[in-house]
Amino acid sequence: MDIVSVWKSRPALRWLVPGATAVVVIGGGAAAGTIVASADPSLPDRSAAQLLVDLQSADPAGLSGTVVQSADLGLPGIAGLASSLGGAAGGSGGLTSLISGSNTARVWYAGEDKVRLALQGTQGETDVIRNGSDVWQWSSSDNTGTHLKLRTGTGPAPRHSLPSAVPSTPQQAADAALAAIDPTTKVETTGAAQVAGRDAYELVLSPKDTESLVGQVRLAIDAEQHIPLRVEVYAKNAVKPAIRVAFDAISFDMPDAEQFTFNPPPGAKIEEAGTPSADSVKKGGSHSPAVPPKKGGAAAAGEPKVIGKGWTSILSAKLPSGDFSKELSDAGKGTGEEAKTAQALMGVLPEVSGSWGKGRLLSGSLFSVLITDDGRVLAGLVTPEALYKVA
Repeated sequence: MDIVSVWKSRPALRWLVPGATAVVVIGGGAAAGTIVASADPSLPDRSAAQLLVDLQSADPAGLSGTVVQSADLGLPGIAGLASSLGGAAGGSGGLTSLISGSNTARVWYAGEDKVRLALQGTQGETDVIRNGSDVWQWSSSDNTGTHLKLRTGTGPAPRHSLPSAVPSTPQQAADAALAAIDPTTKVETTGAAQVAGRDAYELVLSPKDTESLVGQVRLAIDAEQHIPLRVEVYAKNAVKPAIRVAFDAISFDMPDAEQFTFNPPPGAKIEEAGTPSADSVKKGGSHSPAVPPKKGGAAAAGEPKVIGKGWTSILSAKLPSGDFSKELSDAGKGTGEEAKTAQALMGVLPEVSGSWGKGRLLSGSLFSVLITDDGRVLAGLVTPEALYKVA
């Protein structure tokens, strides 16, 4: 069986909660290997190709559970800066926990139009709920929220931003890892695993390109329901995952209908987001999933563009100011909080230079970001040298 054809002919799994945008968008895909899972005696053998098909055919009627996301991106300076800023940036579930920490969320699912995600933290809880045509986002910390009424047939709920910028569920992380299938990736199985008390097969994806900082992505796939119970992303030569998204507990019983009913608490400030127009739905407006530009089409001036493909794709964009170094330097000359932040950034973002010019580099275990003095931003799951070539 041609696994590339199978993958491209089947729609992506859509039961996951449309929550946060992944901080790591794993490009590239997989040519299915021939290694057969050395499974536990209680599990029949499954090849990598079979497991890929299992992922695509998964369609649980309902589920609920607790998801734990943890990260250690090798950015102690940035983590320290985020923590020192305090407030939203440094609090639980904020920037610090995304770089070096963990987040916990409860998930309920009873079909595409009945989904709930509750992101929990020490400062409160943020909920995103879809119940039919109603979509609610609510934060307990300030008792504020947003209500959106979807038109009939608008499809999945809009992607509202949450305090977390990491995959909300193992399925979301798996979809990012398996977004495309081509020969850029080695795929194999390593046997069985136990996740959240359930038997699972392990599928391992390893980039072939040496410029990628990703060593491998490991997916634990439920042996019965075929959904990913755990996704781990490892940097090259690392023994611990840089990003881990896993169910800590899961049930495939249908959740009670009351889980998807939202009644604003007393005193809550709820903003009505309005109904997306037919044009905005078609064009990927603010209340609909973004529609990527057509292949080969010219990007509008100033819009980000992707250079390359697969695991070594690089995102290129332009800062509005056009002179990052001067703005950062000028901001650092003051005495207020903005100046302190700018000074701290200059301390943790080292200066770099080359034939392309000068700039500052943010380099973690899984990704690199180059900000040039003339306002260009280049980012990818690649080495700094790969960014310098593009610059």
